[in-house]
Amino acid sequence: MKLLIVGGTGKTGRLLISQGLEEGHCITAMVRKPNKLKFNHPNLKVLKGNVLNLENVESAVQGQDAVLSALGHKQFFIKTSILSRGTMNIIRAMEKKGVDRFICITSLGINESKFRLGLYYTLFVIPVILFFYFRDKSKQEKLIEQSNLDWTIVRPGQLTNGRKRTKYQHGPNLGSYILTKMISRNDVAHFMLNLIENRAYIKEAPGIIY
Repeated sequence: MKLLIVGGTGKTGRLLISQGLEEGHCITAMVRKPNKLKFNHPNLKVLKGNVLNLENVESAVQGQDAVLSALGHKQFFIKTSILSRGTMNIIRAMEKKGVDRFICITSLGINESKFRLGLYYTLFVIPVILFFYFRDKSKQEKLIEQSNLDWTIVRPGQLTNGRKRTKYQHGPNLGSYILTKMISRNDVAHFMLNLIENRAYIKEAPGIIY
């Protein structure tokens, strides 16, 4: 399939690209800094673009079968709207170009999964370090939910750099109010790619943990 990956220079985004290519997909990666993407593959097209620029996003979305977003940033301590604004551009571009399937990674601990990232995140990390980031992620999710797309929001537990096991839990009401549940970026990428043609979680927001 023809897949657009947004956020391809991030840790999860790179795994989406590499695993997607291994599975035989034709990948387009829209990135701000193409030199950060150290991939060389005949089925990979790298487009320089900014998700905050609607024309850039429309150009990237054109002709795709699905869009996968691993959009993120590291501006944790200032009020930003990069995630929600960028996602709004993705939604507008997809609706305009007639591309329906959208899979986006956010996190446990947001909206109806609030508190399910464990006490450490609930009482310290989210309110002290990730307050603005998670508030923007919440807006991001709501924009997706209000769209007309065939969307799936993927909510992982704490991300690790572990290997791909392909054995994990996924579904609603996952996580823990006490402990912080983990999941590797490799397995999140595996799950997201499996969702492209899987209709099990259309217009739903499953969690994913070990």
